[in-house]
Amino acid sequence: MSSLATMARRTARKIESGTPAHRDRAIDGLRALALLAVPTGHWLLGGFTLSSDGALHNASPLGTFAGLAPVSWVLQMLGIFFLVGGYASVLSYRRRKGSTRAWLGGRLARLGRPVLGVTAVWAALLPVLHFGFDVPVDTLRTASTLVIQPLWFVGVYTVVTALTPLCVRAARRLGVWAAAPLLGSVAVVDFLRYGPYADSVPSWLSLLNILPGWLFAYQLGVSWGEGRVTRRHAWGLLIGGAALFAALLLAFGYPASMVGVPGEARTNSHPPSLLVLALAAGQSGAAILLRDRLGRLLRRPALWAPVVVVNLSAMTILCWHQTAMLTAAVPASYLGEVPGLVGAPDSVGWILARLAWMPVFAGLLVLIGRYARGFESPWAGTGPGRRTLAGLLAAGFAVFALGLA
Repeated sequence: MSSLATMARRTARKIESGTPAHRDRAIDGLRALALLAVPTGHWLLGGFTLSSDGALHNASPLGTFAGLAPVSWVLQMLGIFFLVGGYASVLSYRRRKGSTRAWLGGRLARLGRPVLGVTAVWAALLPVLHFGFDVPVDTLRTASTLVIQPLWFVGVYTVVTALTPLCVRAARRLGVWAAAPLLGSVAVVDFLRYGPYADSVPSWLSLLNILPGWLFAYQLGVSWGEGRVTRRHAWGLLIGGAALFAALLLAFGYPASMVGVPGEARTNSHPPSLLVLALAAGQSGAAILLRDRLGRLLRRPALWAPVVVVNLSAMTILCWHQTAMLTAAVPASYLGEVPGLVGAPDSVGWILARLAWMPVFAGLLVLIGRYARGFESPWAGTGPGRRTLAGLLAAGFAVFALGLA
């Protein structure tokens, strides 16, 4: 144990000595916090039931324990992720040495490689699992849905990243108020789909919330990076966001859960509702106000080292955390119901057992990440043929996961 502690301290000191003085530790800390909230939320709030043919199906404890909804308020930190993403993009955009097009190409490639990697690997795994290990097709479809579920975020983040030059111009002209039209746009769509005219509004109208809903926090981050967000603005975001959040819940009947609940007609996240933006505004205000304090806290090497490790593995965590959970759940399904892993998530015992499984999922993610992190690096030794094959495998997996096959 002492040798492990010594190794950890040595690693922390090495990371500390290699950190540039100008590094914004608070931004990295906020990003790491938002990143870790994604697997934590999916692992805590995602369960499996076992059908008579031995196949796994998705289930959620929120269907039974509505009182757990506030947990989703804490774990829904995508607003923070988009906020710091916008902030970091501004800094990177200012430092670019080439054209805007080259800058965008580099950033989008870093997002696309890990997604292509995980989907191509799963496309190759599907026939092996089905024909080699007799895994039911329904289990494979459940697994595919879970794997592809977090990847919508990467697609949206890619689009908002491409809009960075426009966001910078808006921030320089309007400051923090550049995000206000995005909030207004989502409010209008929500009024149409939930208000008195809801019956005459087509269902596809809700899709209009996807871009402005997630661009809102990104635009706030861009304005912050441009120095156009003051502490007074941050207090306004915190108090105004909290007030709007409470009003939407108490007076306008928005669902309390920030994630989708099986059987519920309305969802806040897919696409984002005004409640998501209210939460993002409050979180953004709090993050901006706490930035200096967090930066000082992360001057401690023991706290800074894990933040660096998480940030270096960001896309690996996003793309592979569901695979880690499935690595435990799929083999367990052959044993029947396993507390906290396979079986209806409808008891306190299930919740306690799932908490006990969390370190196992984390350990599996670390193990998988040792090999999967290679997808984050440039594919310098990969020729056009292999890239084309990876693209075709990824496309085939997407078709299967989305239920089109």
